[in-house]
Amino acid sequence: MTQTQPTQKNSVADVIKERRSIKLFKKDPLPQGLLEDLLNVAVWAPNHGVREPWRFIAFQGEGTKFLAEAAFAFVKRAFSDPEVAAKRKEYISNIPLTLMVVMPEDPRQREWDEDFAAASALVQNFQLAAWEQGVGTIWKTDPYINSPEFRNKIGVKPGEKIIAMIHAGYPETVPDSRPRTDASELLKIVDSYPENEVVE
Repeated sequence: MTQTQPTQKNSVADVIKERRSIKLFKKDPLPQGLLEDLLNVAVWAPNHGVREPWRFIAFQGEGTKFLAEAAFAFVKRAFSDPEVAAKRKEYISNIPLTLMVVMPEDPRQREWDEDFAAASALVQNFQLAAWEQGVGTIWKTDPYINSPEFRNKIGVKPGEKIIAMIHAGYPETVPDSRPRTDASELLKIVDSYPENEVVE
């Protein structure tokens, strides 16, 4: 792991390629107003009909301890080793900011798929906007976010889904990059009418 901080870049491509998932954060709080600024960038994600299928619940300061307690109620049952559960609780308590991205679960499959895709694009926007400001994030989907007890404690309503739990803060360490498969190996280009295609 490297110790360098993310640097501000002019190119969107640079930010995309240099963003890393951060697991270890400094305890420094984020500046007041930065969360709202980042979200106001993130909400420009494409979303069909401008339905804006999202809302947000943020935990910071003493709120992180409340979140850790809510998670611990589930985690201590999931792990037979109480020490593991206690460490998880401590980890969550020390993260400067945790953001829940919540979307309505539309009963119509097409709209549900569109909304999930839009909210996922919002999460990526948030992560990139944060990285540009030197803030690290990691997108988590820990099992307890689907627990009715946990959802109820943090104010998620019936008919809503937590699609992302984003931990955020200034990175303690930044991991090295991991290689990606070249897109050309996964790409099929169709530039002519396929022979033997049956059209009915």
